[in-house]
Amino acid sequence: MAKGHPPRVRDLPAPRRSESAIGPLFRTVFKWPYRVGLAGFYRAGFRPWQLTFLSLATNGLIGWLLVAGRRLVPGLLLMLAGLLDIFDGGLARLRGEASRAGAFLDSVTDRVSDFILFGCLFWSLAGRGQGHRLSAALALSTLIVSMLVSHIRAEAEAEGVALAEGFVQRLERYVLLMIGLTAPGALTPMLALMTALGSMTVIQRGMSAWRQLGRASEKPVQKE
Repeated sequence: MAKGHPPRVRDLPAPRRSESAIGPLFRTVFKWPYRVGLAGFYRAGFRPWQLTFLSLATNGLIGWLLVAGRRLVPGLLLMLAGLLDIFDGGLARLRGEASRAGAFLDSVTDRVSDFILFGCLFWSLAGRGQGHRLSAALALSTLIVSMLVSHIRAEAEAEGVALAEGFVQRLERYVLLMIGLTAPGALTPMLALMTALGSMTVIQRGMSAWRQLGRASEKPVQKE
């Protein structure tokens, strides 16, 4: 899109395709709200890196509230943090500012945000005594699994393998954690679900990377 010309909402792209569990549904249902929000950020003069750091700062606030024992407000703030995280990449592409450096920054801040969210939740639950040991353990296991999901993709891409599939990715974790924090009695079941489905995603991505790398190694090397 030419710089200096405000975009028309109908000309803006829909959210990027995702192979995750609710990615296709999100793309269909929120196609027009996404376009409206993207146009709003563009016209307001926001830069992609500003949305990235605003999302990180929001997650930092959520972590502090979790340690303080709050649940409902952090759950609601997750919606804001998640939306900012969704829009930063789209805004970068719209402004023609998408770059490998920006993708690296976005990936690193995503991992930091995950560590803040589930690390602070673990800290909060572990400090509440024996009655919350299971929830604390599940928060820690969810953190470990989420890091493994991202690490497997990073390792695969370092080997030249594209790895976008994954049943449970960041969008699903945000949604499940929002439900767990805002619905009474839902936190432990949601953490258990995130751990179980995240473990399935680790296996899914690991097997996919293994197959692709295996096929690549079987190709004959052409002599120059």
